[in-house]
Amino acid sequence: MELKITVPTQWSGITLREYLAFQKDIEVYGEEESGYIACLLHHFCKVPVDILTQLDTDMYVNIKNDLVGFIGNTELPLQRIIKIDGVEYGFEPNLSKIAYGAYLDITKYDTLTIDENWAKIMSILYRPIKKKSGALYDIESYKGIENGELFQNVGMDVHFGTMHFFLTLLQGLQNYILNSLRMEKEQVPNIS
Repeated sequence: MELKITVPTQWSGITLREYLAFQKDIEVYGEEESGYIACLLHHFCKVPVDILTQLDTDMYVNIKNDLVGFIGNTELPLQRIIKIDGVEYGFEPNLSKIAYGAYLDITKYDTLTIDENWAKIMSILYRPIKKKSGALYDIESYKGIENGELFQNVGMDVHFGTMHFFLTLLQGLQNYILNSLRMEKEQVPNIS
């Protein structure tokens, strides 16, 4: 029997659906390396569980090295425009002017993390492009409809890029607030 194994070499080759299934299974293994690698091969390379133990050592090590080579790098750039099923979607171009309904729908989720709710959040942030001129674009108005299923098959490069954007934004805001508080403290006269 010949088995063809496709090994992704970057996050774009792994969908959100595959990643979430991997995350769910990996909880069982904790920090056990062999279980972790088996989950990687099963979810990301589609190697059936019963075949995993039959792989020769060289093949196993090569696949493992290919996967581990990119798995640790999740600090990817935000992709402002993506294409899904031939339709261009644009990331909310001005978060300070996001529709109140979109804001409410995003904040109803407890955390901003890549979990089972993440695809719904992505469907709020990315909407079809109505008009485009160079790097500028206009997206459809938010209609209060979340289509998380649409984002289940989008590559993790898009998802990690969006998450990294928000983490960087949050870190920048925290630094700005801390610096602002320090400056205020320095300017307060000492009256004793």
